[in-house]
Amino acid sequence: MARLVTALARRLGDFDLAEDIAQDALTVALERWPVEGIPREPFAWLLVTARRKGIDRLRRAERERSKLALLERTDVQDTTTHFPDERLALIFTCCHPALPREARIALTLRSVAGLTTAEIARAFVAPEATIAQRIVRAKRKIVDAAIPLRVPEPAELPERLAEVLAVLYLVFNEGYLASGGDRAERRDLAEEAEWLCGLVTRLLPDEPEALGLHALMRTQLARAQARFDERGGIVLLEHQDRARWDGTRVADARKVLERAARMGRPGRYQLQAAIALVHAEARSWEETDWPEILGLYDLLALLDPSPVVRLNRAIALAHVAGPATALAEVERLSPDLDRYPYLHATRAAFLRELGRADEARDADRRALDLTENPAERALLRSRIG
Repeated sequence: MARLVTALARRLGDFDLAEDIAQDALTVALERWPVEGIPREPFAWLLVTARRKGIDRLRRAERERSKLALLERTDVQDTTTHFPDERLALIFTCCHPALPREARIALTLRSVAGLTTAEIARAFVAPEATIAQRIVRAKRKIVDAAIPLRVPEPAELPERLAEVLAVLYLVFNEGYLASGGDRAERRDLAEEAEWLCGLVTRLLPDEPEALGLHALMRTQLARAQARFDERGGIVLLEHQDRARWDGTRVADARKVLERAARMGRPGRYQLQAAIALVHAEARSWEETDWPEILGLYDLLALLDPSPVVRLNRAIALAHVAGPATALAEVERLSPDLDRYPYLHATRAAFLRELGRADEARDADRRALDLTENPAERALLRSRIG
């Protein structure tokens, strides 16, 4: 759906119309494919069908004559061949500086990644109605301001890079561990984010934070085969079979991060990638270099002193200074992260280590109330039980 919307929106400059005719095409496919069989080129079939549906719609709307001309000139073969660039062009368009910052990310997640409004609301920890309103306003602004759907000129790229990377980071996180639905992960979404990030690094080869994010994604995906058991349950890092990790991906990530480090401009994605690599390169859980991880988190907290970063630092702190010291840090974060399930799950783990089992169960129950991921819910239920 997102791929089809991207191809149509780039030519129309109208997200709502693109989504409508893409939905029309998918409806036709659901009716015909079970009877006629799936075509050899499903995307091309959908695009042709959407084009026809769009022409029908626009012919009925006098005010859309200019968009009709755009659709009639669409080259289907060109659209399928250059799809990667179109997806990237749409990301940069959604991150246009004329749009409010919070709207840029929400619109990209909706239009490019295909996340639902509810999923985006969970990522922002915001009401669904608020996110829906942001997306509608952003779409309207793009149409009213005639913002072109294209990759910006080289001089314009740096000012949009931070937002583009933030979007790709959120898309990857949603794919790596889904915030809702019936799947624990959406590997295809995470792989897509990693691939798009690779396109950004080729477009901007001298931007170390783009390289850092790419290294982070590659490192995390290296563990993909070991993160869940045969029943779909979460396998915690300390229990994962490291023989199943992708060593080639880890080595590639190390080279990318070293290339970024040589540029001498450290950033939050580079530090997160470095932390992930310390884990990935440890031969066992017992050999994990927790003092190094804590030091990296100290640097990260200087660049990004957010409550979530401080929470993750507390986990490293527990392995260096003990659970009591780490719990005190977590308690200080509670007012800011009360609706963040991982705060309560982390707090429960520290309480359990300190022998405070009843309090730990209460904290796990709070975490259970706040997460919709099926694998996380199963893990929390087992702890409570």
